[in-house]
Amino acid sequence: MKNLILIRHAKSSWEAPLKDIDRPLIQRGISDAHLVASSCIKFLPSTFVIWSSPAKRASETALIFAQNILYPIESIVFKDELYTFDQKQLENVIKSFNNTFENVILFGHNGAITDFVNKFGDINIDNVPTSGFVSLEFDTDKWEKIEQGKTKHTLFPKKIK
Repeated sequence: MKNLILIRHAKSSWEAPLKDIDRPLIQRGISDAHLVASSCIKFLPSTFVIWSSPAKRASETALIFAQNILYPIESIVFKDELYTFDQKQLENVIKSFNNTFENVILFGHNGAITDFVNKFGDINIDNVPTSGFVSLEFDTDKWEKIEQGKTKHTLFPKKIK
């Protein structure tokens, strides 16, 4: 069994003239990330790894979650290939995961996340919002063999507030 939790980065700023990869979170994003992180604890497996896009908004979101769920921040793995908006590229990265990892929490970007959860989950989601949490379960022991999975849990800021 493989379990994948996809979390879209929290709300970020478009105000400053920065490269996309350098855009920081805004206050609402920080608050929403804390809200979802503190609400998701009951849905987490007992062991997992956290991987994140290196984009500032994704890495800041991963740090907020790690602090809330008591995951050592120095154990977060930042993967350049997770800085993608393309579902197929995200799928290729996920299918290349080492099979020793049963449970992965991944912080990334839309539209890759929404398109991925709609392709592999069993619930259609119009749009995974910023700070959105989607947990998928796959009945396989090899990441490269993932196919249609089961959407186990979703947590979105507006539904928690």
